[in-house]
Amino acid sequence: MELCESDSSQGRPAPSTRAKVLLPLPLEAAYDYRVPEGMSIEPGDILEVPLGQRRVIGVAWDAALDEPEVPEERLKPILEKLPAPPLPEKQRRFVEWVARYTMTAPGLVLRMVIPVAAALRPERPQRALRLAPSLPPELKLTPARQRVLQAAADGLARASGDLAREAGVSAGVVKALADAGALEWVELPVHLQLQPPDPEHDGHELSEVQRAAATKLAEGVSGAFSVTLLDGVTGSGKTEVYFEAVAAALQRGRQVLVLQPEIALSTQWLDRFERRFGTRPAEWHSEITPARRRLTWRAVAEGEAKVLVGARSALFLPFPQLGLIIVDEEHEPAYKQEEGVIYQARDMAVVRGSLEQIPVVLASATPSLESLLNVTAGRYDVVHLPSRHGSAQLPTVEVIDLRRDRPPRLPTGGPGWLSPPLRNAVEEALAAGEQALLFLNRRGYAPLTLCRSCGHRLQCPNCTAWLVEHRLSGRLQCHHCGHGARLPSHCPSCQAEDSLTACGPGVERLDEEVALLFPKARRLLLSSDVLQGPSATDEIMRQIREREVDLIVGTQIVAKGHHFPWLTVVGVVDADLGLAGGDLRAGERSFQLLNQVAGRAGREERPGRVLLQTHEPSHPVIRALAEGDRDAFLEREAAARRQGGLPPFTRLAALILSDVEPERLEQAARALARRAPRQEGLQVLGPAPAPLAVLRGRHRRRFLVKARKDLPLQRIIAEWLKDFPLRGSLRLQVDIDPYSFL
Repeated sequence: MELCESDSSQGRPAPSTRAKVLLPLPLEAAYDYRVPEGMSIEPGDILEVPLGQRRVIGVAWDAALDEPEVPEERLKPILEKLPAPPLPEKQRRFVEWVARYTMTAPGLVLRMVIPVAAALRPERPQRALRLAPSLPPELKLTPARQRVLQAAADGLARASGDLAREAGVSAGVVKALADAGALEWVELPVHLQLQPPDPEHDGHELSEVQRAAATKLAEGVSGAFSVTLLDGVTGSGKTEVYFEAVAAALQRGRQVLVLQPEIALSTQWLDRFERRFGTRPAEWHSEITPARRRLTWRAVAEGEAKVLVGARSALFLPFPQLGLIIVDEEHEPAYKQEEGVIYQARDMAVVRGSLEQIPVVLASATPSLESLLNVTAGRYDVVHLPSRHGSAQLPTVEVIDLRRDRPPRLPTGGPGWLSPPLRNAVEEALAAGEQALLFLNRRGYAPLTLCRSCGHRLQCPNCTAWLVEHRLSGRLQCHHCGHGARLPSHCPSCQAEDSLTACGPGVERLDEEVALLFPKARRLLLSSDVLQGPSATDEIMRQIREREVDLIVGTQIVAKGHHFPWLTVVGVVDADLGLAGGDLRAGERSFQLLNQVAGRAGREERPGRVLLQTHEPSHPVIRALAEGDRDAFLEREAAARRQGGLPPFTRLAALILSDVEPERLEQAARALARRAPRQEGLQVLGPAPAPLAVLRGRHRRRFLVKARKDLPLQRIIAEWLKDFPLRGSLRLQVDIDPYSFL
């Protein structure tokens, strides 16, 4: 807040008459508002203020050092101070840090902190019924009424519908008892029903190696900032190990945030947490209901939610007593937010840990190159779990050279995608009563549909991308903008009928082959297209665990953190998928994904086999997987990046200009190129059409900025873009540390 002149008559500062308020809008600075007489405002208070004809939510921000720009008489008054916990000072510094680093308006970052405006006001109390202190003497007791009174005899208040169900009567019976005075209405506060996790609850029995690792992590929960990489092979028990750090933070009375890629959030993880702590944590992800989202935000802000597990956006929740951040599967590309505020949640978790002065744990079986180099440089500590827990052993990895072992054609005459060695391995697993998984990281039936007569390819009208056939739903779909259409009966170009053919396999097409080859197997198709919410996912995972499924065909959704005790054979149908392309992390990502998939096999006493089908058996990724030599692969990857002057040895930023008008876009791209910065250690590439040259109807041109690590990249870009006009529908997006190169 801005300080006013001292009140000379009292000898102490007079109440502030103006406040700076940051609004959750694309605004670069806070706005000045007048503080009404009798209202006391402190930094962090959540306020309702006027903006034009609207009433908007904002946060009282810290005072600027310069003089007020708006005269006092022109200031609009603050309308209300909301009854919500104020935004902690460290949270406000985090908002400013993220905004500066990502070159985003601070108001947009603030929007992620308070995404649920309804949570800022108390929930409307819930009306409930309980037994009245005394029964009316004239009350007639029927058997139905007696059952209601018996159910309410414990004195607890219940919703009328719950009381009716418990007593086995109609709602009218309950209402009549309330009208007669036998039941009385009370108002109950609505809040998230959370039982505090018990750090002393009986947990998983740890091995000697796990106990040593857990002790080191728990000792780090001391209130000081540190980053520790928990580097453990698949099945080594990383989750149970970092649970001990969670317990240590709870014992100190602090809150804990566990980040997971949304694709990895599973009931299995929640069950493991409940076994260790006696209850489940709060959750924050896209599948929770709006009502639960409101209650969860409030529970976090009030310190009631002691442990929260969530997707990347949970990092911005206003924890007042945060004591530990854990980033599970820290290597996952899903931690990169690609739209709106563009940020890497793993990196921002480290920043928040630094600002909060608390420990951060990064857990992975295949750590990112960035994290491993930070360990080498001494910036991060490391804890190793080199072997699987108990009697489980890592699976053997076999490479199938598709140039020699070509998949035979199917009985229907169509192409096959499973080679003889992979078919035999699946048959052996099924004959032994075990489970097999066939992995293909491509959704739908086929990635391309073309006309046999004229060669026309079915393309998205909004993007430079092919339409993917989804035969189960009878639709063509663009996986970039969501455009959908029915498969036409004739070619849109030459009008030939029955000439459209599917090219290449997706998991739906692979499932057709599996049905032909293994007709007696109980099959299951697993992809994000067929999973309808968390309850359906939980049911499917239960079926797999309880051996109601023999053969799984799936995409990367099966690779993330699931434990399938009877799964012994994993077949990667196309191990080459993802190895090529312009992504500088293509090799690293492919290794991580395939290693995670391979890690599903043989997680208990039954040995596992992994078979990789490839046309490039000598590729470094394939060789590293076959030899089980992760470190050698990463050393080669680091050497290649260093030689090519690529991250993490340099810094990158991507600038993408887009417009619905291609001519206006070309003019703007040329104008921006003419004013590009030129200095030693800095290289500006472009403008060039982005690989997705049209996305959602917008034409796109891309600049790539490569800079030495010691250069102030954001400041250089800010000077470059200063006063650059964005007229009409022209848009400019800045991506610091890009992950996607589409």
